[in-house]
Amino acid sequence: MKRLQFLCTPNRRASAATAFFASLILILAAAGSALAQSGAMSPYQGEQDGVSAGGKWMEFHSEDKMTGAKRVRFELVSNNYFREDPDYKPRVDLVCEDGKFKTAEFNPGVKIRPNRPGFWGQPQLEVEVRSDDVHNFHGWNWRGRILSMDKGTARGMMGAQILNIALPTPSGRQIAEFSPAGLNLDRVRQACDLTPKKPSKD
Repeated sequence: MKRLQFLCTPNRRASAATAFFASLILILAAAGSALAQSGAMSPYQGEQDGVSAGGKWMEFHSEDKMTGAKRVRFELVSNNYFREDPDYKPRVDLVCEDGKFKTAEFNPGVKIRPNRPGFWGQPQLEVEVRSDDVHNFHGWNWRGRILSMDKGTARGMMGAQILNIALPTPSGRQIAEFSPAGLNLDRVRQACDLTPKKPSKD
């Protein structure tokens, strides 16, 4: 009997160790899932990791190293990928500084080229925007891989349920599909002095 107990003891220890490590893996996985839902790592040096700003929006904070200006960035990632890069989704950002709205940006995550001049001759890319049931065409200033959105579209998407942006890409016309609902409007008003505006055809 003692010999049998001696032979069983290592098996019990092995089973206990296996159960312990399995539980540890489950705990770490749950913690990672909770972190993914409540926050996001910032891709920019000097910017704090993001926290939820309501819905699918994330809020990031940083400070200008030279001027000390306080910056807040609200980011919304699209629901889909473009064909050129399945690892990077298009995104829109509301960027604010010292409590005031500074700019709104659309990053499609693919190489884009301007296709029209702006009023002052600056390079622009014409895009089609759908905010809920309103469709508009806009010329957004081209800044390499990023487009500067107009303020009207930025305010319109804050209160919208649907935001789709169609634009020409190297592989043809593609549509970035966003779900902007749920944004904490009080946070945006505090950080940007910006309020939503019902989308219109103007």
